[in-house]
Amino acid sequence: MSRTPTKLILTQEVSGLGAPGDVVEVAAGYGRNYLIPRGFAINWTRGAEKQVEQIKRARSVREIRSLEEAKAAASQLEKLTVRLKRRSGGNGRLFGSVGPTDIADAVRQAGGPAVDKRKIVVPDPIKTLGAHRVQIRLHSDVTASVKIDVQAD
Repeated sequence: MSRTPTKLILTQEVSGLGAPGDVVEVAAGYGRNYLIPRGFAINWTRGAEKQVEQIKRARSVREIRSLEEAKAAASQLEKLTVRLKRRSGGNGRLFGSVGPTDIADAVRQAGGPAVDKRKIVVPDPIKTLGAHRVQIRLHSDVTASVKIDVQAD
């Protein structure tokens, strides 16, 4: 079995590796067993190299354009308190959990900017009532901390 690196094109952001459209070299097993099956990357070929431009164009449309825009969105998000109502048991534990999709929708409803759910970092699943903090990566240099208040339904 060879230990040569495999050349891949990322289709989604992978923490510590790169952004969509980046051409990266990774260990063969990491690419074959993790990145490709989960849809985070495709094999690099000359034909696929042409797709890189399409991926980068799509990313630029979704991504906040500049550092100034990211800082403005971060200051707006920092001031925001997002409230979510969820069913819970008597001891304050939720039936289920609050995930990035729920948070992105709640931020939009609270009057915040549209946030890509893939940019929301929830360190531990939110499974209890009360105040929680989550990070939103708006730009490679800007991360906003948002207060999430989970209330009983």
